[in-house]
Amino acid sequence: MGAPTRPRRRFYVEAAVASLGLVLFVLTLAVRDWIEEVFGVDPDAGNGSFEYVISIGLVAVAVAATLLARAEWRRSRAATTSG
Repeated sequence: MGAPTRPRRRFYVEAAVASLGLVLFVLTLAVRDWIEEVFGVDPDAGNGSFEYVISIGLVAVAVAATLLARAEWRRSRAATTSG
């Protein structure tokens, strides 16, 4: 068995994107009007539908980035065991 192989930078980027997506998703659930507060626009006239669409997108991004990071992690572990 060889020395442990560090994951590529890609793993860390994917993990950071997944974390950011999850944090923004939770923020959107907790504070529905954060988009209006941060960007000063009101795309849905205050009914919150835009935030729900953003939440679904953020969850999709977080799940995809998590799966990519997991695959990268497994690749680095497989490289360690194969020698």
